[in-house]
Amino acid sequence: MKNLFKILISLVLLSGMLNINTIEAAPVAAPSKTTAAASNVKPNVTAIKVSPLDIVNSPEKYLNKEVTFTGEFVAFTSLGLDYKPAYKDPLKYIGILIKRPDVQDHTIPLSEMKMFLTREIAEKHVDMEAGDKIEITGKVFSTALGDPWIDITTFKSLAPKKEKAEK
Repeated sequence: MKNLFKILISLVLLSGMLNINTIEAAPVAAPSKTTAAASNVKPNVTAIKVSPLDIVNSPEKYLNKEVTFTGEFVAFTSLGLDYKPAYKDPLKYIGILIKRPDVQDHTIPLSEMKMFLTREIAEKHVDMEAGDKIEITGKVFSTALGDPWIDITTFKSLAPKKEKAEK
């Protein structure tokens, strides 16, 4: 299952790098073996520490503000990339989903929160697994459809999920 997930993420990342007109693949850098490294070295001291549910419940309150929160990684996704009012170039960005923090017994993504990570940063984290603890800092750049749309500036892996850590 772990290898299948890595293959799927690699395919998603690679598919965005294809030039559809010439069907030639762009050069791909080898992914980093570690997910513990932060995507940015410079800490953001102006970001508001907040829960993901607070952002979802009042996205307009955080519009054009830097926010930081923790969560559990669920998956990389293309969800929302092509929505015109908050468009992100799928060749440069990939979406990310975190687990709803208000549901304990199941893994349900917090799909109301649209978060985008540059593919350059995502490639450093291809070995992420569902359940890994992460910290995200980013700017809420839109509230289209009444949802928060966030440009991720810092993405950190805090700890792998419990089962992986015990292996």
